[in-house]
Order: sequence, then C-alpha cells, then structure tokens
Amino acid sequence: MSANLFYNTRLILRRATSKGVSASVSRNFSVSFPKKMRLVQYKLQSGGQQQLGAQLTIGGDIIDISAVDSSIPNSLVAFLAKGGGIYEKAKRIVAEGKSVTPLNKVELLSPITNPDKVACVGLNYSGHCEEQNIPLPQEPMIFSKFSSCIVGPFSNVEIPPITNSVDWEVELAVVIGKKAKAIRKDQVNDYIFGYTVAQDISARDWQKKRNNGQFLLGKSMDTFCPLGPAVVTKNKVDPSNLAIKSWVNGVQKQNGNTSELIFKIDFLVSYLSQIVTLYPGDVILTGTPAGVGMHRNPPEFLKKGDILESEIEGIGRLKNIIV
Repeated sequence: MSANLFYNTRLILRRATSKGVSASVSRNFSVSFPKKMRLVQYKLQSGGQQQLGAQLTIGGDIIDISAVDSSIPNSLVAFLAKGGGIYEKAKRIVAEGKSVTPLNKVELLSPITNPDKVACVGLNYSGHCEEQNIPLPQEPMIFSKFSSCIVGPFSNVEIPPITNSVDWEVELAVVIGKKAKAIRKDQVNDYIFGYTVAQDISARDWQKKRNNGQFLLGKSMDTFCPLGPAVVTKNKVDPSNLAIKSWVNGVQKQNGNTSELIFKIDFLVSYLSQIVTLYPGDVILTGTPAGVGMHRNPPEFLKKGDILESEIEGIGRLKNIIV
C-alpha cells in the first residue's frame, strides 16, 4: 500500500468515528465478517497496560477487545491458548464496534510477545540462493531466535558495540493458532492463525564467523526481531503470492514475492511439527528474498540513523530507526 493511501485510509476512518458513523456501520457487519480481523497489541499513548485490539483495514483505528471485556486476555499468545470460544466472543465485540480508539492515540506494540518459540528458515527464496551462487537446498535450514529479541513495528533497532555487520531480512511470519504435533501438510491450514511481517535482523559477523558458525547469537541480539504491525487472520491473505519488499533510507533493497518460496508454508509447518510441538502463538519466519546487504557488491550494513522499512502486501509495513 502506498503511503498516501495508508494515511488517507486512516483519515477517512477517523472522520467517520468522530461523526458517530463507526458504530452505525459496524452494526451492519455479520458475525462472520471479523474472521478477517487484523489483531494488534497496543498501549494508549496516555499510559496504561497493554491491550488486545483489532483493525478491519491497514491503518484503521483500533476496535478495543480486552479493554471492554476483562475475560479476554490482553496478550495474543494467551488469547490463542484459550481456544475457539474466546475467539467467537472477540468477533462479537468487533462486530458491535462499540469501543473504538483512534490509531493516533495508541502505540502499536508487537502483535506477538513472549511466544514459546521463534523458528526461522534460511535459504528459502530462490533469488536469495542465486545471489549467493549456491544450489537450492534439498531440505529446510532451520534455526531459531530468542523470543526476547522481539520488538514492535515502529521500535528502534539497536546495534550493539560488539558488531559492525548488521543486516536486514524482510520475512513473512506464520503465527500458529493451536497446538500442533506431527500434522500432515493437508492439515496445516487448520493450525495457522494468521500472518505478520518480520525483520530478521542479523549480525553477520556473529552469524558467520563467531560463535563457531552457530546462527543463534547473531540472530538474537536485543531488538533483532521487529514484528507487526498486526497479525492478519489467515482468511485475509493468500500467502503463496504476496509482494515482499524492504527499503533503507527510502532506497529499495529487496523486491520479491512469496511465490519464490522453495519450501512452502504447509510443508514447513508440517515438517517442524514432526520435530517439535508447536504451541499457540509460536512464530515461524519463512525466509527472505534477494537483496540483503551482505551479498551486495560492495557489502552494505545498517548504521546509526538509518531508517529500515519492511512491507508485505496486504499485511502492512514496519518502520524501524537504527540506533
């Protein structure tokens, strides 16, 4: 979505809300319509605790969920763990649309915090393999990030003094909706809740040269996983054909499509579930397209003051300042 359309959408929704239109329009929504919700975690800019809410459009105002019903958790991980009944309750709240908070009054947090695991897939775009002049993998390369490195969609990314080789990797992230163990490919869609945008920030020196070549530390430094701005429920998007892009200081660095995925999402989720139990709220980063800094000539790395933007079609855009 272009910046102009993004902000025009916000303006239209705010005007409608201020004129009392929001409640009357929402009464026309069927209960099934909010299956296409965009779930967010947020705090009011004026203070208070984290809340769970929903948007119906990119850049839309927030329909309050946990703030109007204390039986609904204010964490998406806890919300998913409660199962289908709580989701039906949330859908009714969204359909009624009685409590709406303007987007400009909130701070959007990562839509997922403290998941049991963050699993990642390396070398999963054909273009990313081609830019390294390596053959396509025969089986997935799986690694992980500590969940403590997750930050919000507009949070700062911190470069620690122990590295000078910090790189970008925009990725489509899968959010698991219910406990999954040893499931088949044809069952996978039932276990996915939705999708979000991730940045797999990477300290390449630690990933490739230090820590004996193990990825974990180079991938898991504090703030190295911006997520958001929302988890879009699976009914809303076709994950097999989405434009995926990133920019540094307004210059486009990555321009791919999820159709390039070597190992598709149904295979990846099934594959992982044979090895580990996937829990509600677990996040799977599915790989990045060509255009990362390490494989440019000459190599490029993020530096203090850079603005990194990451966007996936139909899901939204991250914007993170490097500090």
